[in-house]
Amino acid sequence: MAPSTASHYQRIVRRVLVPALGSVELTALRPQQIQALYSRLLREGRHDGSGGLSKRSVLRIHQVLHAALHHAVRWQLLARNPADAVQAPRAERRELSPLPPVAVSALMAAADATPIGSLVRMAILTGMRRGELLGLRWRDVDLAAGVAHVQQTAQRISGRGWVYRQPKTRLSRRAVALSPATVGMLSGHRKAQLEARLLAGSAWQDLDLVFTSAFGTPLEPGTVARTWRRVLAAAGVGHVRWHDLRHAHATLMLASGVHPKVVSERLGHASVGITLDTYSHVLPGLQATAAAQLDVLLSPAEAEAI
Repeated sequence: MAPSTASHYQRIVRRVLVPALGSVELTALRPQQIQALYSRLLREGRHDGSGGLSKRSVLRIHQVLHAALHHAVRWQLLARNPADAVQAPRAERRELSPLPPVAVSALMAAADATPIGSLVRMAILTGMRRGELLGLRWRDVDLAAGVAHVQQTAQRISGRGWVYRQPKTRLSRRAVALSPATVGMLSGHRKAQLEARLLAGSAWQDLDLVFTSAFGTPLEPGTVARTWRRVLAAAGVGHVRWHDLRHAHATLMLASGVHPKVVSERLGHASVGITLDTYSHVLPGLQATAAAQLDVLLSPAEAEAI
């Protein structure tokens, strides 16, 4: 389990489950109590003025509670899992709205005027996750061959600082081909980083990271988030999440005719099915294009015979 995931689960237990159910004896916990909790969370939230939680948030709470009670059953502390009889909310599917190329270009241009310009371009041009980019080292980048090897991720965990770990799956540990433009961008970024290192002198921390602060330390997520808001304001493209840059990479490649298997490999998905399920519905033109290509392949005589 990723450190950030474990930290998120701990917050759910500490902020939601313990206050709501912590006083109930384990063997006395009933499905009706759990169901009532979910209904209240959807309606009122956590009584902190935040309003009702989303179905997706309550579903995640249910998953954490169900897993904990499942362990209680395995350890013979419970005869059965009371969460099995609870109707968990169904999370709405998040429909993706592909960023048009003009918006992507505007984002890159606006980002170039900030310290995260290279980071934004790398996210768009490779589809790498933020943690993968923040953990990318120069030893993992072969500019001559035009490839970046995803070998680790970096995450800032409250109370623990920076945590580096291998990507969670074998397919996430991958080689991502770099375009000539990306290689050129990284070469310029490396030159600028070497100049920053000279200015920092003995204050520079040599962690071999590609994307760093002015002193070689990892880029703080809060700093990236604040700068990203400035980029959005300058680009005038409305609300765009950082993760949408990964979606932009995938949708632009698919729209350009790149095979979904190749896109899946670049993204590090566990299977091409995940890629198709995530992105095919936002590209309705793909089927029309495929049908038109079939006409081109068939001769007029063959097309009439069908």
